[in-house]
Amino acid sequence: MDDAGLAQVLSPQGWALLGALPPYDEKHALVLAERLQRDGFDRSLVAAALTQSRLRAKARGKLGDFADGMLFTPAGLEQASRLEVAAHHARRYLDAGCTYVADLTCGLGADALALGGVGLRVVATDVDETTAALATVNLRALPEVEVRHGDGLALDLTGVDGVFADPARRTGTGRRVFDPSAYAPPLDALLALRDAVPALGLKLGPGLAHRDLPADGEAQWVSVDGDVVEVGLWFGPLAPQGPGRSALVLRGGTPHTLRAEDAAANDAPPVGALGAYLYEPDGAVIRAGLVGTVAQRVRGRLVDSTIAYVTADDLTPDPTATAYRVLDDMPFGLKRLRAYLRERGVGRLTIKKRGTAVVPEQLRKQLDLRGPAEGTVVLTRVAGQQRVLVVEPV
Repeated sequence: MDDAGLAQVLSPQGWALLGALPPYDEKHALVLAERLQRDGFDRSLVAAALTQSRLRAKARGKLGDFADGMLFTPAGLEQASRLEVAAHHARRYLDAGCTYVADLTCGLGADALALGGVGLRVVATDVDETTAALATVNLRALPEVEVRHGDGLALDLTGVDGVFADPARRTGTGRRVFDPSAYAPPLDALLALRDAVPALGLKLGPGLAHRDLPADGEAQWVSVDGDVVEVGLWFGPLAPQGPGRSALVLRGGTPHTLRAEDAAANDAPPVGALGAYLYEPDGAVIRAGLVGTVAQRVRGRLVDSTIAYVTADDLTPDPTATAYRVLDDMPFGLKRLRAYLRERGVGRLTIKKRGTAVVPEQLRKQLDLRGPAEGTVVLTRVAGQQRVLVVEPV
């Protein structure tokens, strides 16, 4: 959407039109657009309002009911924090005793919304003028939050006792940026701020390499219902347990935190024979390098030294890993697996994989599944050999 379209949406007529639109439905969008134009609304205003309606519908997955009163850009919505994750960010600042937080790259304002929502005073900046304007609209109900257009790195931090930043990690064409020195602002420039304000928090992409982690902060990978969404770097009073790696697993809104508490937890976990149960650690746990910690918690071992599957003889439920009961184990072979599933009438199959080049969609076609039963198979390596594990969720 161009700036002219956004300006029209922000007009009294445009805001009223946006508020009066029915819930967005892609199938009916064209018919609705034509009707609104027949009713006398400008074509560009209709297009802008429907774009915002579509983005609001998409944003509800991240921001819930708050999305209904906000404005978005596609790129801004892509990078915006989920509200439940932003709430955990805000809780760190509150627990650290911060009172005045600078959000140096506020984007559309999701994190500033959470910070202001817990009563913190916030100055939120964004280098892009349109984005800052939208953040001003989105944060209009929070008098604690002041939005400014400008370079966050040039912000006067006098009186600020907490800093947060979520640097851009995509180019203007949408291509992902993996080099921390190419973030906007660069990672090193943001890390330098902890000399002025020790309570520094950074939201980064979950693919950040361990070699790029500063030694003096806590790196916490976060997943929401199995989707790994970020790694947060936290310094000073925002990391009360000190430097290290942790995982925050949010399932159904319930938080579960896993952290390596001692040196032994960072040791390579043992490798052993396949047991009665298979555990799939959450993606945040794997990214944090804490599979060994899961193995300790369930009294298990790895099925292979290079694979992040844990096996155990007894069931020990753990919220940071999904448990499966092992029903069968066989060498990988298309004919063998097809015959096995046909004998059991499996017509719907969940295929999980790790450590194999097999493409699940292609395999499903080759299996030519038939029957009313459902099944789950895991394609992986066990003791260096390609195996098929037939399992069922516990």
